[in-house]
Amino acid sequence: MTAVPPARHLTRAKDLIDARYFEPLDVASLARVARLSPAHFSREFRREFGESPHHYLLTRRMERAAALLRNTDRSVADICFMVGFTSVGSFTTTFGRTYGQTPLAYRAAHPPASRNISVPTCVLQAYARPRSSTFGEDAAARPA
Repeated sequence: MTAVPPARHLTRAKDLIDARYFEPLDVASLARVARLSPAHFSREFRREFGESPHHYLLTRRMERAAALLRNTDRSVADICFMVGFTSVGSFTTTFGRTYGQTPLAYRAAHPPASRNISVPTCVLQAYARPRSSTFGEDAAARPA
């Protein structure tokens, strides 16, 4: 039986953060996934990925929050809770440290989300069809 490289266990924890960034994740639960003690997990995670598990989690949350601010019209509070924060104040502070501006200023610096909405071609074609036809066969089919 061959030993599994420790980096593979760390990648499992990293993948968990990527998939469940919106859930309350702590170092102890991530360490369990990696099958390491919390202290050893934190050291090895930083050595392997260049940042602490907590900082990596915050980065994922901030990336998702920025995308939601650019692409939706949801309120800042909704986005705060959607990405896993429990306090709008801590969310705003963390967002400001990450992006150098408040969430509302960030949203204002980008085009409105309504510009990014794409309507499927089939819907556009159906909407653009004439309401009534001027063809003779349609008039013959209608009861007088």
